[in-house]
Amino acid sequence: MKATSIAKHEKTFFETGRDSDGKEFNLTEMTVPIKGTNEVMPYINCRPKNGDASFYYQEKNSKTQIVLHYTAGYIKGDVAALSRPNNHVSTPFIIARNGHILNLWSSAFWSYHLGSGAIGGNTSGSKRTIAIELSNIGFLKRIDNKLVTVYSDTDVYCDIREKQFYTKLESPYRGEVYYAKFTRRQYHSLQLLLRYLTTEYDIPATFLPEDKRYGVVAEEELVNFRGITSHVNYRSSGKWDIGPAFDWDRISNAL
Repeated sequence: MKATSIAKHEKTFFETGRDSDGKEFNLTEMTVPIKGTNEVMPYINCRPKNGDASFYYQEKNSKTQIVLHYTAGYIKGDVAALSRPNNHVSTPFIIARNGHILNLWSSAFWSYHLGSGAIGGNTSGSKRTIAIELSNIGFLKRIDNKLVTVYSDTDVYCDIREKQFYTKLESPYRGEVYYAKFTRRQYHSLQLLLRYLTTEYDIPATFLPEDKRYGVVAEEELVNFRGITSHVNYRSSGKWDIGPAFDWDRISNAL
């Protein structure tokens, strides 16, 4: 999908509440206060119309960490993939490119999100963490003057001249140089969401040191770390989220 078509794609989802699998959702605009501040966080309560709750576990666990992901997709497919009946691979939050925060289920509950072979264990890690997905296609491949997605060499995302849509790293990260940009509204909403979650669950608003931020962290250190991490800290291969194309300073300075 072209970057210029994403806004229309998202608008359709928020108008119809229908994901790419055809599942229908009730979308309800809500707000929640952020403890210790005068701020409120707007979000959209996103629940299947049929009441299905089989893609997460309604079990409460102590939360010590927040893990950032990106979806490698677009909002209709993101919602579809993270709400498949009986799949138990999901996250409570998805932040659309337009900045809307979707809440699929209570962040006090849990579902798998780290993956098989994750450092410290997928089950224990998923239980003690809160996952946030940012809707973003991820890394891009250059073919001539076009940047295409991982899905197909003909799936053009943007032209190389459209620098507003991508970031080019000075050196490759996990073999890739071009990455789709996150939007200004996503950064703003992520700041609000992190402020809400860190105060709500008494999780320190701290990040791993930069020299450890983009790779796998030793198990004991990672399991005992209280703060904000990302998927790549748990997986040595097969994942790129979130990596150095993300503006970490923009988030850390805001927190």
